Amino acid sequence: MTPNVWDSNFEIHDEEDLRRKHHLRLTSATIDKRKCEQYEHKTRKKVEKWLGFEFKWLNIVMLTILHLGTLYSLFTINMIGNITTFFWTVFLGAVQGIGVTAGVHRLWTHRAYKAKLPLRYLLLIFYTIAGQNKISDWVRDHRVHHKYTDTDADPHNSNRGFFFSHMGWLMIKKHPEVIQKGRQTDMSDILEDPVVIFGDKYFMVLKMIFCFAIPIMVPVYGWNETWIRAISIQVFFRYVFGLNCTWSVNSLAHIWGSKPYDMYINPTNNRLVSFLSCGEGWHNYHHVFPWDYKAAELGDYMLNITTMFIDFCAKMGWAYDLKQPSRELVMSVVMKRGDGSHHTWDPMAYPNSEIEQ
Repeated sequence: MTPNVWDSNFEIHDEEDLRRKHHLRLTSATIDKRKCEQYEHKTRKKVEKWLGFEFKWLNIVMLTILHLGTLYSLFTINMIGNITTFFWTVFLGAVQGIGVTAGVHRLWTHRAYKAKLPLRYLLLIFYTIAGQNKISDWVRDHRVHHKYTDTDADPHNSNRGFFFSHMGWLMIKKHPEVIQKGRQTDMSDILEDPVVIFGDKYFMVLKMIFCFAIPIMVPVYGWNETWIRAISIQVFFRYVFGLNCTWSVNSLAHIWGSKPYDMYINPTNNRLVSFLSCGEGWHNYHHVFPWDYKAAELGDYMLNITTMFIDFCAKMGWAYDLKQPSRELVMSVVMKRGDGSHHTWDPMAYPNSEIEQ
């Protein structure tokens, strides 16, 4: 299981506490390679076939319709026939991505930074454009995912395969351990947030307005886009594509990629996923340091526009208390648990003047 920075009361550990816990983990015999492999074996042995669970047929039907509609639209609708509609869709895609990453993930789930009321409401709108679950449901599932990564208590356990971790977990009823651990998860901070309370109370209304109605009606009434193209692009392309970008973090970034920070866990660093998910693909790092507001060691805005957004909000005074580990702590973990793919291990070239002729 990934190093856990959340205790049973779900309090964020400070860096000194985390350093002490990492020292204990890194020096104890319980983390040697043999025992890690034994743990991984037991975890996989424990995993049940997901086909043995009860199907959620409504979800299966809806997801099937959405994806078939997307495939049909891709072959029958010219997605870039109207350049204004195209840029409108790209804009909404970026906005909804930031709503997921900067909002429900880094702010509400991990409390990696604090946000003033205007920013929290803005992130609520951004997140609603993505059309995913209620904030409280998303946060609960993700906190459980981090605490019980890739075990039966993980809602999207990647040990059950790519399809299950990508979208199959939404097609069946939750494993009893997922339900049990979810009930034990401390959600007091979320349930006391007035923005979350408002968003959850009017969830369906907000979703219909911001995820579907406005994205469809703006191009229709703004620049005479046809209804069929507006619906096809916003529902069967932007919405479905956005869902798959988020799901790729659970699937692609738990199966393929490098493990510079902890070779003993499934989460990986995956550049493609980071591009698709606005910076969430540095997943091996994120599972070791989930409270880092950057969700990555480096603030590369090109593959982490969420960090750029949070930094911009911090300069405006809307975001504050941005949390991140020290360079020394990161390097300590890299040297002791990484797989050797970290750039620290890259060979250093000598200057030409020092190379013997």
